[in-house]
Amino acid sequence: MHDPQNDRERIVITGVGLTAPLGNNLQDFRSNILSGKSGVVQYKTRYMGPVLAGVCNFDTLRYQKRKDVRRGTRAGSISVYCANEAVRDAGLDWELVHKDRVGVFIGITEHGNVETENEVHEISQFEYDTSVWSHHHNPRTVANNPAGEVTLSLKITGPHLTLGAACAAGNAGFIHASQMLRLNEVDLVIAGGVSESIHTFGIFASFQSQSALATHQDPAKACRPFDVDRTGIVVSEGGGLCVIERLPDAIRRGAKIYGEIVGYAMNSDATDFVLPHAGRQAECIRLSLSRAGLEPKQIDIISTHATATEQGDIEEATALRDVFGDDPGVAINNTKSFIGHAMGAAGALELMGNLPAFDDSIVHATINLDHQDPRCGLKNIVANKPRQKKNVNYILNNSFGMLGINSSVIVKKFCSL
Repeated sequence: MHDPQNDRERIVITGVGLTAPLGNNLQDFRSNILSGKSGVVQYKTRYMGPVLAGVCNFDTLRYQKRKDVRRGTRAGSISVYCANEAVRDAGLDWELVHKDRVGVFIGITEHGNVETENEVHEISQFEYDTSVWSHHHNPRTVANNPAGEVTLSLKITGPHLTLGAACAAGNAGFIHASQMLRLNEVDLVIAGGVSESIHTFGIFASFQSQSALATHQDPAKACRPFDVDRTGIVVSEGGGLCVIERLPDAIRRGAKIYGEIVGYAMNSDATDFVLPHAGRQAECIRLSLSRAGLEPKQIDIISTHATATEQGDIEEATALRDVFGDDPGVAINNTKSFIGHAMGAAGALELMGNLPAFDDSIVHATINLDHQDPRCGLKNIVANKPRQKKNVNYILNNSFGMLGINSSVIVKKFCSL
């Protein structure tokens, strides 16, 4: 017998808003990915000169006034754009939404570095006279800033948080949204992840010092997950936010449903500041499968985290072989190969890039995979060209980050009641 109460536990995605190096909406993003286009370009950053990066080009004034942009942050502008796009895409009559029952939960890798570097550079032009320091600095750099700027833009009076979860942050946003909806703390959530990373020279300098910053004569070929010729990470900016709600509410208003969040997990390696641990990653994946009530063979697409660092790629490949073996029904891909590593936005954008597969049954490729590292011996990676499947019913999205934070989210193709 059908239990309507159980439906209130079902959490669905009903709106998508994004800006990425390959587009400012899901249609363009997906189209460019399927065509094999790269969003990586040469980019000039302070003190270092030209580097390779994924750069977004969205209209900051579409939902903000010039004063708002000057007063706020790049991460805030990305968040405001993506949140408003997600609300529009969800078809919500925003004037009728009870704003006190809306939550905003945005994952970030870091926040405040851009503004602090800019202010230090500014006072350096005035012999470090701190009277030049902006009075906007504190509200710009508080950790809740990106989510807070969204509440100001959309007049949301419910809870808002930014979730510091390194490069697992996008998934963390989706997970927290699901939990808050099931706790009945909110009725509607705007959640996902954002990153302003390319606007701080420090992240490039740190990866370079670690010998983990990608280089290549051709920017389009710089990001090479699982490839033996990889040279490191391509840093990118971006944002991906979704409208997430309970299934009955979505059905009641006739919403388009992109997918249903059916499983998720987070855990910690507890082993190293930066080096990943395959065993803990495998445990995280298994826990998400268990919570979804699924066997590994039921997953159709695995969206990998692989960043094109040697140990990172090897550890994830080891974890995937441990859980999935060589099941031919599981297709494996990587979105970073197209756009680089969007840090806090990575998990969100990587899931979004795969969501349309529920409709077209196409698994997008992993580009630049010309010579697969034998230590990343995954037989089912979709290399360089998209692959057509008969059906796509389940997508597993992996995101892992520094300090050993791991996350996996499973989304199911929505089937009507």
